[in-house]
Amino acid sequence: MNVTLLQHTPLEITAHAIRTCWQSFDKSDHGGQKDKELIDRVGNKFKHASTLEHLYFTFYIQGVSRALLQELARHRIASLSVKSTRYTLKELKNLEVFDEKDYVKASQFIVLTHNEMVDSASIKALNNLQAILKDGVSNDIAKYCLPESYKTELTWSINARSLQNFISLRSDKSALWEIRDLSKAIFKTLPQDIQYLFEESLKR
Repeated sequence: MNVTLLQHTPLEITAHAIRTCWQSFDKSDHGGQKDKELIDRVGNKFKHASTLEHLYFTFYIQGVSRALLQELARHRIASLSVKSTRYTLKELKNLEVFDEKDYVKASQFIVLTHNEMVDSASIKALNNLQAILKDGVSNDIAKYCLPESYKTELTWSINARSLQNFISLRSDKSALWEIRDLSKAIFKTLPQDIQYLFEESLKR
């Protein structure tokens, strides 16, 4: 998997939103240490977490499974634009049949679990899908036999309050292993001057 932070709201905007409540704009240091401490104090320590919704992030997430995509969809306060199977399944159509033990080649298209039975079954599903596509079945119908392990990518936008919730739930040891890896990768892509807002959410 690969996670890229495409953009985020400057901290100064979040601090401005908080200072609106008290009209304390004259105390701002334009996203500096005073503003950072204010955001943490009000948003985290005082639990006025709605102020963190002004801090927004957009990530480009690549090489995750459709199983993980289902998990992401449960976080409703977020926006996602996903790679379309309707238009992109042709990437499989003209390839040679996959050998059931060629995990390296298959890993271009599926997320491997490192369970031999499961990964071999996913490769069989890829071969079945290829045969169906080559037989002229439309992508819209053929995609119904995609394995859950099939790789996808998406652009994902989320505010800081919802991201705290996501990291807290999904870095926990009870979460799906793949989304646990994603939550930690997302945390690592955050700029150093923003990570402090998520430190307590991250389960090590």
